[in-house]
Amino acid sequence: MRIAYSVETVRAAEAELMARLPDGALMQRAAAGLAAACAGLLGRVYGARVVLLVGSGDNGGDALYAGARLARRGAGVAAVLLTPGRAHEGGLAALRKAGGRVAEDPYEVLAAADLVLDGITGIGGHGGLRPEAVPVARAAHGSNAVVVAVDLPSGIEADTGEVAGEAMRADATVTFGAYKPGLLIDPAKEYAGALRLVGIGLEPYLPSVPDLEALQHADVAHLLPVPAAESDKYRRGVVGVIAGSTRYPGAAVLAVAGALRGGAGAVRYVGPGADAVIAAFPEALVHGWPPSKAGRVQAWVVGPGLGDSPGVGEVLDSDVPVLVDADGLRGLDPDQVRARTAPTLLTPHAGEAAALLGVAREEVEGARLTSVRTLAAKYGATVLLKGSTTLVADPDPRRAVRVNPTGTSWLATAGSGDVLSGLAGSLLAAGLAPFDAASVAAYLHGLAARLTSRDAPVSAQDVAAAIPRAWRDTTTP
Repeated sequence: MRIAYSVETVRAAEAELMARLPDGALMQRAAAGLAAACAGLLGRVYGARVVLLVGSGDNGGDALYAGARLARRGAGVAAVLLTPGRAHEGGLAALRKAGGRVAEDPYEVLAAADLVLDGITGIGGHGGLRPEAVPVARAAHGSNAVVVAVDLPSGIEADTGEVAGEAMRADATVTFGAYKPGLLIDPAKEYAGALRLVGIGLEPYLPSVPDLEALQHADVAHLLPVPAAESDKYRRGVVGVIAGSTRYPGAAVLAVAGALRGGAGAVRYVGPGADAVIAAFPEALVHGWPPSKAGRVQAWVVGPGLGDSPGVGEVLDSDVPVLVDADGLRGLDPDQVRARTAPTLLTPHAGEAAALLGVAREEVEGARLTSVRTLAAKYGATVLLKGSTTLVADPDPRRAVRVNPTGTSWLATAGSGDVLSGLAGSLLAAGLAPFDAASVAAYLHGLAARLTSRDAPVSAQDVAAAIPRAWRDTTTP
């Protein structure tokens, strides 16, 4: 599992470690890893042209010491000092001793650079780049050089992933000791490029519970409920689906598809799309209104394409897990959700989340981590916030937020959210806790879209069809 820690936590761990090391040893560890990563990107260090963009903090010191190491290997290294007179003294002396220099014209050296190291600001930076750094950052981005961010791209918010102004766009980011949440969450994630973690010995000083975590194949394989020899449809899980309307019958079909492809033992459908559901999936069990007459159900999915049809209130009164999506989220009563004895999973996109919070959509999109935590606290429910990076928050604020690493822009297609709802519902019915069900569903959903996009544009039906393949990919040794 990839895990990330807040700035405060990382700084506390660094302080503990530095108290046990000689002065400057931690910076030298970071610089050594940074220089090695840059050498790998360059392929050939001797004769390469490297430009260091150096701010006033330790981030600039890391860049200067790494530049000195590259200069000793034959690279031509020039430093652009964004705050002359405030650059890290030891790092600047090391660079000059190794044969590096301070550039007189930053734009001249940037135009000829093979690699640019962004050491302008570090994890303590806030509010975007300072005005004097903006032209240099733009020149670096517009050059033919590979741009490598030192710890994180300058101008992004390390803890939240917000970008509150102009920021450096990197091709790769070399981060030290631990991932920072902003490297894994949009919009900042899009500025970070490829990520590489350099260990500097912080692990013993970091808490066991991170601020953010991202599942990987092994984690998903461990969580997936694989049928055993004695399994029957009830052991695999029976999921009820209330979805679709006269206007949107396809939503019912797609939600049922996600549930069936996700491994449900059976799907009970209640709603006006029964004919369309049976035509597509004869194994589905269709029932008339009300949902309470549908028979045994181990989890409910309610909302996709529902329009103004009823259904949310009755299933929220049930004693089984309930997933609420799309139209089911409109006017959702926080008190009713909080009063439930069984778990609830909400799966809004940014617009729906904004309506639930009473804020503008742009506020949710610009502060996704804060928004998902606030929603989970307000409703006392697990919340899956869909988007370019899907986030899952537990109602317990002490638990790490999960970020999905398999997301892809191919999922920006009508109906893909309906498939996700059915898939997550099937995992709830199989017995997974909402936090795990939502995380695993998002992972498989994204992986299925990636698999199908290799050959052709993606539709929601493609994603549903590819879910079993994605499932196999995560569980194959």
